[in-house]
Amino acid sequence: MSTQGGTKAVLAALAANLGIAVTKFVAFLFTQSSSMLAESIHSVADSGNQGLLLLGQRRSAQPADEDHPFGYGRARYIAAFLVGIVLFSVGGLFSAYEGVEKIRHPHELESGLVAIVILLIAVALESYSFATAMRESAKVKGDRSWWRFIREARAPELPIVLLEDLAAELGLLFALGGVGLTMLLDDPVWDGVGTLAIGILLLVVAVLVATEAYGMLVGEAATPATVATIRATLAAAPGVSAVIHLRTLHLGPDELLVAAKIGLPPTVTMRDVAATIDTAEAALRAAVHTPMRIFLEPDVPRDPAAATAPATA
Repeated sequence: MSTQGGTKAVLAALAANLGIAVTKFVAFLFTQSSSMLAESIHSVADSGNQGLLLLGQRRSAQPADEDHPFGYGRARYIAAFLVGIVLFSVGGLFSAYEGVEKIRHPHELESGLVAIVILLIAVALESYSFATAMRESAKVKGDRSWWRFIREARAPELPIVLLEDLAAELGLLFALGGVGLTMLLDDPVWDGVGTLAIGILLLVVAVLVATEAYGMLVGEAATPATVATIRATLAAAPGVSAVIHLRTLHLGPDELLVAAKIGLPPTVTMRDVAATIDTAEAALRAAVHTPMRIFLEPDVPRDPAAATAPATA
């Protein structure tokens, strides 16, 4: 996945959320709507999250050193996990608490029309951010479904921005519903209901984001399609009789560790072994466009059946 595309989507989301947060806070001061307050906090949390993603990208770009010989690529995964925590605590828990309080102790809504206008402006700004994220994601999604793209993506920025923007759009609709029903029915309880719905929505999205980031932090293999390409490329390399074992691991969104034990004929010389490994590595780099650290161990298969056994990721 392109880092450039993820950065563009994050910057678009950051610009939109900063503008939306200021607008919503002003509207809250006029209306005293708990839905508006929840949406304001939501936008502030989202802005902070985009800042975390950008910081993670910057940290991951540091060159490898003695203490971190495989680089800092996983800094982006740490940032993604922190985003899930911020969404859960600052966004979800606060909104849910505020909603319950406003349902128990309703507060009269002031200047409801102002809230409606502000929310419609926020919908327009959020739609711009969402459209940018979808456009950048479409460049790397291929023919996968959106859900499969989010689950299989090894770069966290685009999936997180997609989920955040979707939650923001739905949250704005919940806020519009809460404020609209409060004005229509003259019952401020509905403002609290809208706030509670926003909180529950953010909690669900936060769990999704944190779960995906956790998997990346623990260490995920390359996608099944990439593993299949690596296996087929190694098996087809001149001089390779079998792929005995194969392991892959994402060191970061844009770097892959490939470790494999490859079978060679029993009559090969050391010069042949070196040439075979060099050829196989060159073939891998030509077939897989993600930067890789490749470690190939030559071996002579003792069991013919082992040479045909499926390699694992």
